[in-house]
Amino acid sequence: MILVDLNQIAISNLMVSINTYNKNQEINEDLLRHMVLNSLRAYKVRFGEEYGDLVICCDARHYWRRDIFPFYKAGRKKDRAASTLDWTLIFETLNKIRDEIKEYFPYIVLDVDRAEADDIIAVLVQHASPFDQKLILSGDKDFMQLQKYNNVDQYAPVQKKFIRTDSPQAFLKEQIIRGDRGDGIPNCLSSDDVLVKGERQKSISKKKLSGWMASDPEDWNDPNRLRGYRRNEQLIDLEFI
Repeated sequence: MILVDLNQIAISNLMVSINTYNKNQEINEDLLRHMVLNSLRAYKVRFGEEYGDLVICCDARHYWRRDIFPFYKAGRKKDRAASTLDWTLIFETLNKIRDEIKEYFPYIVLDVDRAEADDIIAVLVQHASPFDQKLILSGDKDFMQLQKYNNVDQYAPVQKKFIRTDSPQAFLKEQIIRGDRGDGIPNCLSSDDVLVKGERQKSISKKKLSGWMASDPEDWNDPNRLRGYRRNEQLIDLEFI
């Protein structure tokens, strides 16, 4: 199956179009619909024979991660408010296109209350047959952890390349330690609100990182660091859905 992170793909393609061809390009419903539908058709043609059917995975309006971590993706709202793009129009149009695909196109569309596309993709990968070929269409590095499962590939359409890692477990642990600034998740040494306050995070040296990667967090003898690690683990590790 071909697992499509709909919003990530649509917005990434839109940004490339604007930045590459026309910075003053007017965003409208027809343009977005054309971009999304053409992209889906191209993915099916290119990858369908090897991986099978398209499964469109969508973000819900509200995320469960915000219930346990209120600062999750908090910076994105601020960035969009400062942008010249009409993000309300963009998201309303993407929701409309999602509903049209559900009704009129031969693709499976999944949107689950309080879940992100990441969650849907992770659950499908975790519970699919290990013998089935699975392709994740997204440039989001968070999905690299899912390569620990059999027959899982990831392709970034904007970069036009496959994303691969030889050690998905090590990648995941390092990401938990370092956090994910793009999602508003601080590193394991820093306070919950450090990023929303615009403060500097506590630094993690290469030597410290190497030692922590080689050890069990329960053996760190540092309750604050362990708390930060467990906080990030809940938010980043897709086993915690």
